[in-house]
Amino acid sequence: MKFEYYIAQRISFSKYNREKLSYRVIRIAISAVTLAVAVMLITVSVVTGFKKEIYNKMVGFQSHITIKNRDINSTYETLPISRNQDFISDFKNDKDIKHIQVYATKPGIIKAGNEVQGVVLKGVDTDFDWGFLNSYIIEGEPFTIEKERSKDILISKKLATLLDYKIGDKVNIFFINKKPKGRAFIIKGIYKTGVDEFDKAFVFCDIKQIIKLNEWQSDKISGFEIFIHDFDKLKSKAAELRDITSVIIDEDGSMLQLSNFYENNEMLVEWLRLSDTNVIVILTLMILVAVLTMISALLTIILERANTIGILKALGATDSSVMRLFIYNGAIIIGKAMFYGNLFGFILLFIQYKFKLFPLNPDIYYISSVPVNFDIQNILILNLGVLAVSVLSMILPALLVSKINPAETVKFK
Repeated sequence: MKFEYYIAQRISFSKYNREKLSYRVIRIAISAVTLAVAVMLITVSVVTGFKKEIYNKMVGFQSHITIKNRDINSTYETLPISRNQDFISDFKNDKDIKHIQVYATKPGIIKAGNEVQGVVLKGVDTDFDWGFLNSYIIEGEPFTIEKERSKDILISKKLATLLDYKIGDKVNIFFINKKPKGRAFIIKGIYKTGVDEFDKAFVFCDIKQIIKLNEWQSDKISGFEIFIHDFDKLKSKAAELRDITSVIIDEDGSMLQLSNFYENNEMLVEWLRLSDTNVIVILTLMILVAVLTMISALLTIILERANTIGILKALGATDSSVMRLFIYNGAIIIGKAMFYGNLFGFILLFIQYKFKLFPLNPDIYYISSVPVNFDIQNILILNLGVLAVSVLSMILPALLVSKINPAETVKFK
């Protein structure tokens, strides 16, 4: 093996080979494979980053799993359920469940001068996980939940700009119940997620405000939001929890309804799945480019080194030994190209991650710039896959070695 590897290195990169055609072919092959690997790395990182950003933002607003009243009404004007459910303690002990929180929603109308905007007031309690919103608060701070009903609210930058509000301003929001009601709130913080569909709609407040507006008992809520650790287990976990909650009947005779993120966002999920198809097409094309380039390069090397092959065979080298020599030769070239491809790809990705050079329209893509996701597992799988396919493709041209007759090649030396 040492002998074969040594010869393989000499064939590819010896300074005495610079005048040969194979030397230039190898450089072209390295450049082509480097570009293919960089394109594949960037494609995977950008697409997975895009999906991750979208899912994180949408889940931050909606949660992975929602439990609410089984009501035919699909608006934010919900029928209440009791927060004192027997299954909650079991769910909190479930190792797959990350967090559970209560919520309540109420549609309303903000009037500011001559401007009118419909909004959804989302009430949160002391169990609310502020991790998501905290990362998007650009002015002010989150409000705190106390025993007394808080008038503080959190609105989006989109609403603040549209209605000309700033931190500390009083906001009048009107609601339609049996008769119209108005409430005055104080802006405590302003957030911006870039998902205009939600930024323009959601205003966060103390859940006790919603309970008071709806004239509910203090233990009533719109529902529960459940977050799990592993997004890939969402469907199976939702089905498991649905079996538990579907048989529960509330005090007023109503039943519970459980839905998951996929069910609530079918169009979005299908849209994101299309990106997987694009990735497969790009990866397939780039792998074909790398494989065909390497086959061409190896064939050129073998044909140019026919005399060397003849001499090696005349000295006692077997066909399999010489074949391994050229497979090692191809692997060395591929390894070098993959190193440069990863280096080039990582540099471009880091520049985009740091400086956001390529913007996106948030009204269409929900994010303001091309995202980057440095997932070590995906990167390793990509590199190992490219290496394996490329090395295996070397076997076919290497078989040409067995057709070379030492007697015919050496005599033309």
